[in-house]
Amino acid sequence: MFYLSRRPPIDGYPVPASPIDREIIINKSRFITWLRPVSQREEAMAFVDEARQRYPDASHHCYAYLLGNPASAQAAMNDDGEPSGTAGKPIFNVIQHKGMSDVLVVVIRYFGGVKLGAGGLVRAYAAAAESVLSAVERVEHTPQTSLRLDVPFALEQRVRLWAEQHAAQIGEVSYGQHVSMEVLCQTADCDDLLELCAAEQITVVRPGL
Repeated sequence: MFYLSRRPPIDGYPVPASPIDREIIINKSRFITWLRPVSQREEAMAFVDEARQRYPDASHHCYAYLLGNPASAQAAMNDDGEPSGTAGKPIFNVIQHKGMSDVLVVVIRYFGGVKLGAGGLVRAYAAAAESVLSAVERVEHTPQTSLRLDVPFALEQRVRLWAEQHAAQIGEVSYGQHVSMEVLCQTADCDDLLELCAAEQITVVRPGL
């Protein structure tokens, strides 16, 4: 038996809609900037490795990323040989300022022969990050939860109707003594689905909460 409890609203957060690349020149140094939507650290690091392979002769491959809900996000930054705090941190600061998450920004620098100094580097890397973060389209990430339900045959259409009304997705379905259904819904709608299950005596095999 599952006991229902009212949860506080779970807010979404803005994420990039698609990858975007930009290039700027500052005092003869070339800054190539990649923005990539990512949801896991491994995915972010794979893009960093790709940048290093694509531009192996670049002076630096600096990056920062932010993953998950900004209130409890996972973050990292790297100066890749630039003076400490002059590359990864400015990139990260722009990400934070934009209020966006699930995002990686990689800045590939080709040194042009003119030293920028610490302040100049901070401004340059911030400008490179700004060039992609201000241009990318934003969409709202909505937290989702997957539930596995054991549904009597007579109630299958009732669950499918609920899913349609709440923009939920029906995943894997198998038929045995009952109908086993995977339902992917917005986390904010979980209580409503659990109430339906309790009222109709539908078994929640895996609550996923």
